[in-house]
Amino acid sequence: MSRCLQLARIGNSYVAPNPMVGAVLVCEDVIIGEGYHHRYGEAHAEPNAINSVKDKELLKKSTLYVNLEPCSHYGKTPPCADLIVRSGIPRVVIGTLDPNPKVAGRGADILRNAGIEVETGVLEEECRELNKRFFIYQEQKRPYILLKWAQTKDGFIDRIRSDVSETPLIISNEITKQLTHKMRAENQSILVGANTVLLDNPSLTVRNWSGKSPVRIGIDRLGRIPDSFNLLDGSVPTLIFTENERANKPNLEFIQLNFEKNRLKTILKKIYERNINSVLVEGGATILKSFLEEGLWDEANVEISPRTIQEGIQAPDLHHYPVLEKKFEKHDWLIYKNPNEINL
Repeated sequence: MSRCLQLARIGNSYVAPNPMVGAVLVCEDVIIGEGYHHRYGEAHAEPNAINSVKDKELLKKSTLYVNLEPCSHYGKTPPCADLIVRSGIPRVVIGTLDPNPKVAGRGADILRNAGIEVETGVLEEECRELNKRFFIYQEQKRPYILLKWAQTKDGFIDRIRSDVSETPLIISNEITKQLTHKMRAENQSILVGANTVLLDNPSLTVRNWSGKSPVRIGIDRLGRIPDSFNLLDGSVPTLIFTENERANKPNLEFIQLNFEKNRLKTILKKIYERNINSVLVEGGATILKSFLEEGLWDEANVEISPRTIQEGIQAPDLHHYPVLEKKFEKHDWLIYKNPNEINL
């Protein structure tokens, strides 16, 4: 099962909103085939593993290991459970059942009803953690919410600036810049407020890591972002939440919103409705603090630089202990988990 998880991670950034899945076929304690889900809309892990086996007769005395329950419905590909039955595999070991209502135990039932021995719950916690975005999306009907910011040792995320002509404070080092872009590749969308866009004119794309750029999301209540800015260039699918009615453009959707009532919860619901299973909130301070104050976060990733600046834009305050701490060239990399339930 550990090998399944290894294989599954290779599909990271390319399979969303589908889960990452790896599959391994073992015959007489020897791995005879393996596969993983490469890209959304393409073959799943199970057929890739089965097709990798040269001698198909070996399947009839093999065990299939897979970190997520084989699908039981027709989607963009045929049901994997039916293929397993046709292949004559006598035993299947599943990491965790699929929370998708279209599957939710039906895949395992198809296998059992065909006389296949099925074992579930192997490394279940690790399997759920790998696909935490998928599980939150399916079980709680919302995107997984990950907050990200970098701050100085004395608690500031930037110097005080008035517009894009003033250079932003550089906090991250070369390693943590790469890790930030890795996080962008791992999440389906990235969200910022209008102030961040006006001060930084960010591209919000993946450049320092291999992977697909996330859907860009901007909150621009008054329509202050100029058309010439990177966020509105149409290079990447982009959503802009605004009070003003505006015509959509290629790769650019304007979503009119009532900002006086449950703004963030409404935005998260709109993101969910667009089949986006995760949102990386990169700033700025006002947006981050709003998510924290409303308890709308699953995970927070905070980088702390050793430098100090004495004054500037105050970083958000997290009243929690980190669940994981790492260090990259004197920069602390802290990961927090929200212990409270989120209700939209």
